[in-house]
Amino acid sequence: MGICYIVAAGDMYGTLPMTTDDDMIIAADAGLLHLEKSGIEPDVLLGDFDSMDLPEDREAIVYPVRKDDTDTILAVKLGLQKGYTEFVIYGGLGGKRTDHTVANIQTLAYIAQNGGRGTLVGNGECFTLIRDSELVIESGEGKNFSVFAYAGKAEGVTIEGSHYDVKNAELTPFFPLGVSNKSKEKAVKIKVKKGCLLIVCNK
Repeated sequence: MGICYIVAAGDMYGTLPMTTDDDMIIAADAGLLHLEKSGIEPDVLLGDFDSMDLPEDREAIVYPVRKDDTDTILAVKLGLQKGYTEFVIYGGLGGKRTDHTVANIQTLAYIAQNGGRGTLVGNGECFTLIRDSELVIESGEGKNFSVFAYAGKAEGVTIEGSHYDVKNAELTPFFPLGVSNKSKEKAVKIKVKKGCLLIVCNK
């Protein structure tokens, strides 16, 4: 499978990379406006359309405004139904709605809980979350990154290739021990045996 790209209604940073036929692009509500500015046509448009009026010439999956799921979660659920396990979300970090940023970080946890991995693209940074697994960051030397325990204790945490390597450590969500690390090698390996890690990287 390819990558499921989701464009939400928040502030848009960066541009979508060149996609392949295996990828899917979902516009969540006013995320459509970001795509239109870039001349990109989404494969699917969905949402409750409380952020914009649905154009008459557009086909969309329309949901009621009063619902439990955010538009971004609805897009993730659709991607999971289609068999995607890798998600990249634009328009989900920063801006005036900090509550949406928190909701989208929880969306990363939802993706991990369902066997996938998601990335939130922000202004010069990206957030990702892993659960009982490992991640290799190939960003080059001297890049800043932080690692936080999320949704409880993270056991068996190993970080290799950084200025502050650890092996089989334990992180908790009650103390920010993993903040502001830096890559020492071209690639950094991060692993957690049990639990979730929220990882913030400078692009």
